[in-house]
Amino acid sequence: MKQSIDLNVSKLLQQWLLLLSFFFLFSQSQSFNYSDALSKSLLYFESQRSGRLPHNQRVSWRHHSGLNDGLEQGVDLVGGYYDAGDNVKFGLPMAFTVTMLSWGVIEYGKEIAGAGEYAHALEAIKWGTDYFIKAHTHPNVLWAEVGDGDTDHYCWQRPEDMTTSRRAYKVDETKPGSDIAGEAAAAMAAASIVFRETNPHYSHLLLHHAQQLFEFGDKHRGKYDESIGVAKGYYTSVSGYHDELLWAALWLHKATNKEAYLEYVIENAYAFGGITWQMEEFSWDVKYAGLQLIASMLQKEEKNKKYEHMLDHYRSKGEHYICSCLNKTNSTNVRRTPGGLLYTRQWNNLQYVSNAAFLLTVYSDHLKSTHRTVNCEKGLVGPDEILVFAKSQIDYILGSNPMAVSYLVGFGPNYPRRVHHRGASIDSFKRSKGFIGCTQGYDNWYGRRDPNPNILVGALVGGPDFDDQFRDARWNYMQTEACTYNTAPLVGVFARLLGLERDGSFSYDHPSIASS
Repeated sequence: MKQSIDLNVSKLLQQWLLLLSFFFLFSQSQSFNYSDALSKSLLYFESQRSGRLPHNQRVSWRHHSGLNDGLEQGVDLVGGYYDAGDNVKFGLPMAFTVTMLSWGVIEYGKEIAGAGEYAHALEAIKWGTDYFIKAHTHPNVLWAEVGDGDTDHYCWQRPEDMTTSRRAYKVDETKPGSDIAGEAAAAMAAASIVFRETNPHYSHLLLHHAQQLFEFGDKHRGKYDESIGVAKGYYTSVSGYHDELLWAALWLHKATNKEAYLEYVIENAYAFGGITWQMEEFSWDVKYAGLQLIASMLQKEEKNKKYEHMLDHYRSKGEHYICSCLNKTNSTNVRRTPGGLLYTRQWNNLQYVSNAAFLLTVYSDHLKSTHRTVNCEKGLVGPDEILVFAKSQIDYILGSNPMAVSYLVGFGPNYPRRVHHRGASIDSFKRSKGFIGCTQGYDNWYGRRDPNPNILVGALVGGPDFDDQFRDARWNYMQTEACTYNTAPLVGVFARLLGLERDGSFSYDHPSIASS
């Protein structure tokens, strides 16, 4: 008996020491101006706007563009976002961007409002959802892309000067696209939660479109890049469409509280890979880790007890992702650079880091509110340890790294100056209205060694290589190109860290999405 008591006391002491170490780590680690980072991350989306810019546009070097998008097909597709450094509107990553922005506001709207950025966050979301309302012209039709990568990449032009093809591509009953329909449904369902109180009519409209898109994607199944060939090689849906259908159903369950959507997730758990895929990444293509964690967070609600067995399977797979990020599995951990950065792949690696930081932050809050830990193969992991690691990834992005570079453009004194971005790398249309032709941009601007004339504030570039090395060169698109879905998850994490900083305490009690 005495040996058992001694073991329990020893275990309790170890837990207290571990907790104290996290307090120390969090208080002693380098801290950044998360308020400034939050403001800049939201400003970035104004740089990526397509269409007629509003009177309150804050990014002054941009002007109207793509004003005839959809005209050739007889549909109004003006608006939306350019995905990255080119001038194509790719629907799948755009929809994921909106989903992640919305999720960030759902989780951390209070903190975003406290920073004075709530209106800007809603504007960023609405710029995307307004476009998807236009693009969803019929219950079974969604316009999925405007322009194409091949012709666009042949030219280096400001969006205001575009001479490349603006042909629009759609998915419908004969040429399905369950992945993009599912992601658009998820985006509009999540956004409907965001606008529920401030704009109930708009919220209802978004939900109507979301439900129709989900039904369309589920009834007429197929990969969108099989229907739209020009999407291949740019945003190929490698994971297929099953993850997007589960993802959309979960968001519709959250938005409507209808049990039928949760039943869909339960009934298709095996067939669609929801409880069979064990992931080490979460991205615009692969949604499994995100949907598994959302499903697991539904366990805290009493009304879902009858689904507990299946939700527990979702939890097990989702927590594998958490463990793999924290290097706590025996075999399939996410690799790390010598400087401690999560490293998934060479091209645009920071997209995976920003998404990981978001999921880790949200799930840490969930664990804290439910007084739970994660049982990884290498031991128990608590919410504080998870949050400390998420913060380390964010701080690496903001400059706490071997290169001492902020990979968030415009933040801090040392950040990428030669971002691979057409509009940012050429003199502003407002300052130099002379037309710049297709290849003229390559001749006169692309090869310059000078910094870009326009700063793409708030953009998260692709980031360093596996050895923490980074080359700030416009041609180095794997490292210097930024994408909307890179920055979108950061909005929520910046807000959360800012809230913790203002609270002055590592101990916190924050509701998760399961209670939204």
